[in-house]
Amino acid sequence: MEVQSLPVNFLPIIFQMIVAVGFVVTTMFFTHKLGPKRKTTDKLATFESGIEVIGNARTPMSIKYFLVAILFVLFDVEVIFMYPWAVNFKELGRQGMIEMFIFMGTLLLGFIYVIKKGALDWD
Repeated sequence: MEVQSLPVNFLPIIFQMIVAVGFVVTTMFFTHKLGPKRKTTDKLATFESGIEVIGNARTPMSIKYFLVAILFVLFDVEVIFMYPWAVNFKELGRQGMIEMFIFMGTLLLGFIYVIKKGALDWD
């Protein structure tokens, strides 16, 4: 027997989405209308972590900071891919172990490349 998806089956989901969006819009509308409106120069001033703004925000920065941040995210995301493998370790068997060794080897080669290029060296 084949189960069909009828449009009527999606009504609870559509109703839930309408209620959620309606709640957000209603809440934002009422907080905007009922909330206090005191605009002062202090409130409209730029605020960055409690530090007074000095100079231009467009001053050049070392690219090393961004490179380390991107490499961290890259290798961190790669580690996330190991979690499903660890959960299904027994079911994957020898084939899964070989594939994970290939994955780890590729990851290790990328890490060695980054170290050889000196991307993580702070001069």
